[in-house]
Amino acid sequence: MTPEQMADSPDGGAPPRGEGRAAPRAGTTATSRPEGGLPPRPLDAIDQDILQMLQADGRASIRSVAERVHVSRANAYARINRLVEDGVIRGFGARVDHERAGHGTSAYITLKIVQNSWRTVREQLRQLPGASHIALVGGDFDVLLLVHTPDNRALRELVLTRLQAIPEVLSTRTLLVFEEEDLEPQG
Repeated sequence: MTPEQMADSPDGGAPPRGEGRAAPRAGTTATSRPEGGLPPRPLDAIDQDILQMLQADGRASIRSVAERVHVSRANAYARINRLVEDGVIRGFGARVDHERAGHGTSAYITLKIVQNSWRTVREQLRQLPGASHIALVGGDFDVLLLVHTPDNRALRELVLTRLQAIPEVLSTRTLLVFEEEDLEPQG
């Protein structure tokens, strides 16, 4: 439903069941502007408030977002769509407790890689089961990888068999996570 349809609807703009959510289904991703396109528009205080609210609750309805930031539903809808189109909002998903989901072992793995091989290595790391974060970093190592596996045996297999089999990986160091906590955005 477009913002105009929402404003003109007989029920005062209340979206029909299943519509008017601030976010698409969990796990979907947004498409950003093509590379070389226009730069993203600057964000004002209302945009920042919308982002903070959606980070705390990605399932918030358009109505609740609009009420919270003191704009019309049509304005909130248009702003969220613009944030998605500009690539500011990259997608929506669920925050998972990895231990309860059967992946009780977590580790950060540092990798030293062959110079200029980042893109190749990154593509191979994306294919690893349990990989949840990959970063090219500066310092004593080149890549920081966060993985979640069912147990230590699976972690050992991933490091010794999968990672060290990548030709561009020169060395690895595994840092076992004893306890972790995701920082929740303030809503």
